[in-house]
Amino acid sequence: MIKSGIDQQALIDQFASASAQQTAQLRTTVFNATLGALQGRELSLKNIKSVLGTVAQAASAGAAKNPLTGSLDPEVLLDNAVSGMDDALLKAVEANRVALQQFVAKGVDLRETQLKKALSEMDKFEDALLGTVKKSAAAAGDPMAGPWAQVLEKLNLSGTQTGLKASGATEQLSAQVAQMHSAMRETRAASLRAAQTLAESYTALVSGVLMGLSEAMTQGSVAAKTTRKK
Repeated sequence: MIKSGIDQQALIDQFASASAQQTAQLRTTVFNATLGALQGRELSLKNIKSVLGTVAQAASAGAAKNPLTGSLDPEVLLDNAVSGMDDALLKAVEANRVALQQFVAKGVDLRETQLKKALSEMDKFEDALLGTVKKSAAAAGDPMAGPWAQVLEKLNLSGTQTGLKASGATEQLSAQVAQMHSAMRETRAASLRAAQTLAESYTALVSGVLMGLSEAMTQGSVAAKTTRKK
């Protein structure tokens, strides 16, 4: 069963068979699945919500089937699922930040509406994750409604890594863009045609950055494994 670029059945099976010793591995599994799905599509808020919803559904269905739920708290399974999604969204935030940073470094003036949209969507990544957990809690029947509600309560109190990262990146980029605008007004060195051309390629640039971040991370992981084997 493939949905949103994710093998839901594989995720369901892993959550259904996870033991107490394997729960931490679920975070990595969800991270890889979520990031892989985000790489295969435009990094828009709509697509992010779709991917998160698919992952959450699979995690919920798998946790409900886990035969150890009597001794293994389902909240632990779901908590690792949410953490994995949060980890993947951190990469999405970083991809947006790097892409916007490249525009700023080149002195390219994104049109105001595009800039506001890019920063606004990045700020909503945390809301997308919280909304996914909220919907999962509302849609889940017994025995998963309670565990989802507990995970949601924890998130409402502590927030997410994604929210913290996005907030800092937005503040930093807004300040840099303001400085760039000031410099451009003084020098008038930027070409309108170049600005429009690069601005229109912003989405593709973000996707490319995300792919690069993932490949670097994967190569680092392989190198680490090779070192350990030696």
